[in-house]
Amino acid sequence: MLKHPPLLAALIQIAAFLLTGSLVINQTEIALSLFGWSIVQGCLAGICSYALRMPAWWIPIQITFAPLVILTLALDISPMLFLVAFIGLLLVYGKSFKTQVPLYLSSKQVNQALITLLPKNRQFSFVDLGSGCGGLLASLSSKRKNGLFHGIESAPIPCLISKLRSIINPGYRIRWGDFWSQDFSQYDIVYAYLSPVPMESLWEKVRNEMRPGSLLISNTFAIPGIKPDKSIKLNDFSNSTLYLWKL
Repeated sequence: MLKHPPLLAALIQIAAFLLTGSLVINQTEIALSLFGWSIVQGCLAGICSYALRMPAWWIPIQITFAPLVILTLALDISPMLFLVAFIGLLLVYGKSFKTQVPLYLSSKQVNQALITLLPKNRQFSFVDLGSGCGGLLASLSSKRKNGLFHGIESAPIPCLISKLRSIINPGYRIRWGDFWSQDFSQYDIVYAYLSPVPMESLWEKVRNEMRPGSLLISNTFAIPGIKPDKSIKLNDFSNSTLYLWKL
């Protein structure tokens, strides 16, 4: 699979468009409207995306892209609406198209499991990589007063929500930015809920920067080829598993 999903998605759309166009030209038995053929094109794009093992959240985008374009043209929707929608998505999801890390929210069961893993009788520092709207940090910091809790978030709106929540609950700090540029040596525990794509790079960064005795916790996504020291299976809506590596 290509390294950059947006480029792969565009190539799949082009291939599906050419294949659909070939069907329209070379057969006479099937008579569909333009919108009908756009659905065929979308289905072909979705099948190709699945076959090429694109991330699951790309498949509905691939299927609906062409039909939505035709529907938009038919309804004569103002292009300004799409500009506003694009800006809104950019503010909410940040650089997800580049990092390939969608916005995931940790469940209550994850919060409860993490509480049991945090030190009770000594001070420690904890960082949530891609901390979203700050729900996890707010929950943990309210139960472990001996911890210094930090979050790093690159998407503007979730980061702003986190900062506003931290005013009410000053038990944690939020930083807007890219966690790849942060030094992990200042943290005792690093928590990540990312995607399969960056896990190898994360492991390299962790090995180079985290202190001996510190802990990496990954929600759902393991590090390829690196056996965790412990794994905790949870019964939540996404069947999460916490993977733990002690440096």
